[in-house]
Parts: sequence; C-alpha cells; structure tokens
Amino acid sequence: MELDIVGLSRLQFAMTALYHFLFVPLTLGLSVLVAIMETVYVMSSRPIWRQMTKFWGTLFGINFAMGVATGIVMEFQFGMNWSYYSHYVGDIFGAPLALEGLMAFFMEATFVGLFFFGWDRLSKVSHLAVTWLVAIATNFSALWILIANGWMQNPVGATFNPQTMRMEIHDFAAVIFNPVAQAKFVHTVSAGYVVASIFVLGVSAWYLLKGRHGELAKRSMTVAASFGLAASLSVVVLGDESGYLSTEHQKMKLAAVEAMWHTEPAPAAFTLFGLPDQDARETHYAIHIPWVMGLIGTRSLTTEIPGIHDLVDLAKVRIRQGIRAYDALEQILAENSVKAISPPLAERFEADGHLLGYALLLKRYVDDPRKATDAQIDQAAWDTVPQVAPLFWSFRVMVVLGMFFIVLTATFFVLSARRRLDAHPWLLKVAVAAIPLPWIAAECGWIVAELGRQPWSIEGVLPTAVAVSNLGVTTVLTTLIGFAALYTGLLVIEMKLMLKAIRKGPEHEHVRSPGGAVPILGHSGMLRTAPMISEE
Repeated sequence: MELDIVGLSRLQFAMTALYHFLFVPLTLGLSVLVAIMETVYVMSSRPIWRQMTKFWGTLFGINFAMGVATGIVMEFQFGMNWSYYSHYVGDIFGAPLALEGLMAFFMEATFVGLFFFGWDRLSKVSHLAVTWLVAIATNFSALWILIANGWMQNPVGATFNPQTMRMEIHDFAAVIFNPVAQAKFVHTVSAGYVVASIFVLGVSAWYLLKGRHGELAKRSMTVAASFGLAASLSVVVLGDESGYLSTEHQKMKLAAVEAMWHTEPAPAAFTLFGLPDQDARETHYAIHIPWVMGLIGTRSLTTEIPGIHDLVDLAKVRIRQGIRAYDALEQILAENSVKAISPPLAERFEADGHLLGYALLLKRYVDDPRKATDAQIDQAAWDTVPQVAPLFWSFRVMVVLGMFFIVLTATFFVLSARRRLDAHPWLLKVAVAAIPLPWIAAECGWIVAELGRQPWSIEGVLPTAVAVSNLGVTTVLTTLIGFAALYTGLLVIEMKLMLKAIRKGPEHEHVRSPGGAVPILGHSGMLRTAPMISEE
C-alpha cells in the first residue's frame, strides 16, 4: 500500500475498524448467552443462574463500553477522511448508518443501563425482558451497519443522477433486503456467537483448572458448548452462502481468494496450498483438490469460475464503456442542464452510465479519462485485482479455525452430556489456549470482505482513490498515529478490566429463602445455607 493520502486514509480506517471489531463480536455473542442464562434463572429460580447472569453480564458491560468508544470514531471518519464518498453515496449509506447509531447509542445503551441497575427495581420477568431487549438491540445494531456495508459490496436500489452528481436511492427495500447484506449479517452475527462461546468456554475451563467456581464454570461451559456448536455449524453454512453470492456479485474477489489466475474447466479445483505471486501473476507450489471450488462457488458441475486474467480483460472493456459515459456526463455538465437533460445526451449516458465508475479508475493516472492511453487503461484494469496473497491466506486461516471450533465445541458438548467436563485437564488447557483464536478468525473474515473489495469503496461504482477527502498527508498521518495510540490504550484498559473481573470471579449472591435461611453461593460455587441475620 502506497503511503499517499489514499493509502494512509485506507490504513487509518482499517486500523480503527480492526480495533473496533475486537469488541463487536464478543458483545454480540455475550448479549445472547447472558439472556439465555437469565432465562434459565427465571424458569428455575436457582440462584446460581442469577450469579452466572450477573458475572458474564459484567464482562459484557466492559466490552460494550469499549465497543461504543471505538465505534464513534469510525462514523466520524466518513466525513473526515472520506468526504467525497459521503457526498457521492450519502443518500443511501446515511440512512442505515443513522439507524445503527440510534440502535447502539439510544435503544441498546438504555436497556444496558436497565440491565445493570434494575436487578432490585424490576420484577424477575421484567428484568428478563430487558436482558433480551439488550440482545435484540445489539444484534439489530449490527444489522443496520451490515446493510450499509452489504450495499458497498453490492450496490442495489440506487442510480447515479448526473444533475446532482450523486447516487440517489429509488428502492429502499432493495437496500434492506440486499442478499449480500443479509448473508453478511447472519454470517457476522454467527461468528460473534462463536467468539463469545469460545470465550465463555475458555474462561470456565480456567476456573476448573484452578479449582474455583466449579458449579458456575460447568453450567457456563454447558451453555457455551451447546450454543457454540450450533453457531460454529451455522458459520460454515452461512459462509458458503457468502461465497456463492461472491460468484454472482464479486467475481474478482472470489478469484483472488482462490489465487485463480486463469479460468479453469468446470468444476474448478480448490487450492489447498500455494504461494501466490502477484508480480509474476501465478501461484507457485499449488496443491489442488479437484471439483471442490466449483461445487462451493457455483453449486454445479458445469458452471465456470472466471480467472483473474479473464476478469481483467472484462475490466478493460468496461473501462472503455465507462469512458463513453464520462464523455456524455461532461457534455451534460457543459450544457449546465439544471432542469432537464437533452434526450440524445440522456440516451447516451443511459447506455453506459452504470459503468461510469470504471472510467473513474483512470483518475489515478490522468485527470481526464477520455485522454487515457491504452497502457493506462491496461494499468487501471489490473488495479481491479486486490492483493491476492493476504486474501488467499486469510481465507484459509479462517476456514481452518472454523473447523477447529466445530471440533472443540462438539467435544465439550459430548463431555457436558456425560457430565465429564473436568475429566480431561489437557482439554481444559486447550479451551483456555483457544480463547484468542475466534478473534483471529473474525479479523481474517473482515480482511477477506474488505480487502477483497479493493480498489472499490462501492463495488463497480466509486473507486477508493476517488472517495478520499482533500487532506494533507501530514494531517492523516498525525491522526493515524493518534488513533493508534488511543485505541491501543483502550485495548490495554479493556484487557486489564476483563482480567481483573475474571480473577475476582462472580460476586457472592445472598438470597432469602422461604425457610428463613440464606442460601449463599460461596467461593466454590456450591450452595450452602446460613442462619438469617436480622436487619436490625
């Protein structure tokens, strides 16, 4: 990545997004796990489930606060670093972004406050309703931002208006029900459930290894293993759906993920291992599994998956068509047709206007795309190829870890059914060591989704190089360093708070029983009774 204004703006957004995404998945998953635990408490009235709800809820609260703090900056970056992007697609992107803010900073935050301060002020059922509303609001907050992101991957329901020089929405329902957005939502949310499940599983395993809070740890592991197994399996299924949609809407991303330089006869093979070489435009030492990629990517034995070279040739054709659209647009602007566009010009623009974005790829090399040389068109066409090696390896790391999570959660699910969760200490150590792995998988998924979209900020519509603000390199570099320092500090603070809460363990619960004794959940998590102490 070049360290110019575009490269630095991309790096800054990537850094803040990756940091923010450290908190989001755990928040998504813990909100549901905590709601499940409190549901069991309300149904059974057993104090240990209340203790579990409050303990994991505390960890949720710490993570939620950090997620909000890191997410605010990202929303302001659209205006700071990507002002032309905001101008160009603000009519479409702004609505789901605003709804996400309303969900996260009003609805979600309100119910989070009621969750923590309503234990002794609300009835059990009312508090349970609040807890589920926290989970629902948290997940709906993710829905709206992923609808916005899905539109960036597959822009539907909007057209470019040459009079306003902006994309304008004409079908909001198409934006909401965009298949790419819906697939991204369920896949991302399921990944968050896996993150939280492995986290709860690992922390509970640590308690068992230390001989602390045994009853709480075993019950937490049972919930996490069951929920995590279902989530891990759903991630695989939903990830397959995302890959299938990429075949239809983002062919270059799929070819880059596979390091598939040339179109292969159907069904295409899956590259198990290889060393992609972007300069040589080939993959060295490739090991292929026949048919697998064709079945995954097309769900058929006869449909081809185009390779990078063929897609670049297609990009050259689209760039030339985009130049015709650019020429028609310039003539429209020259006529200064504020109220109406002459029919001949409107017809010319209509024919190729959907490919205007491809002409804008030439802005990196020439001010007027109509003056581009064949060499510059060829260079711009090859710019449509994202960085292959990071995509290739990020995808494979994500897949391998996904398979591991299925095995891990299935193992503890079986042990839970047999009531032998603490029978194999080495498995408990594996669970503890696995705690950071879901975050690695989630970040790899983010890299595949976002790096695979380059060089587009809006797929096929607006190149990233055109979307940036007119800022100085020094300004962006200074804010990049400042954000990196701030976010690193927040990450350290969160880890210290989380570790402190985990080491401290759950609070002792003192609940009056009808018989006059006070059931006390002691340090070991076992239920015992003590004489009732007079309030006097």
